[in-house]
Amino acid sequence: MALLEQDYLILEALQGGLPLVAEPYKVIADQLGMKEAFVLERLNDLLNNGTLKRFGVIVRHHELGYRCNGMCVWEIPIERIDEIGHAFSQYDFVTLCYERNKRFPDWPYNLFCMIHAKDRAHVLQHVDQLVRENDLADVKRDILFSTRRFKQRGARYNDCRPAHVSLQRAAQ
Repeated sequence: MALLEQDYLILEALQGGLPLVAEPYKVIADQLGMKEAFVLERLNDLLNNGTLKRFGVIVRHHELGYRCNGMCVWEIPIERIDEIGHAFSQYDFVTLCYERNKRFPDWPYNLFCMIHAKDRAHVLQHVDQLVRENDLADVKRDILFSTRRFKQRGARYNDCRPAHVSLQRAAQ
């Protein structure tokens, strides 16, 4: 599905988050020289056609008391990678889960999942739960605990517009 020129501008405007006001989409629309109804219609279309998978909030977990982060790395047999990846993604305490290529000889891990918890003991309990409930006792794994936070925010796609889409206010 081809995106409209205005879609790129809308997506770019939303990357920094919604303004914390009563009518955030109106503020975005006004900044772009569009009507609020048009912005909402385009976002709905982008969700329906799969360009946007979801529209959500980035929670700054550290400020909520989740002080321990554990990136769990697993050496999952290739024939189980889809099964285990999908299973892990169903746990509320798993905030990221993705497959990566192994890098032999030093890095045999191919499945990564992030767990945020109040403390180290809770991360370890969650990992034990994953092992127990998914029959992974014999699977090589490790946990990389964070020691310092440098940056936390949602993804941004700098200048996602094609060359022909101007930064000028869009006409609808």
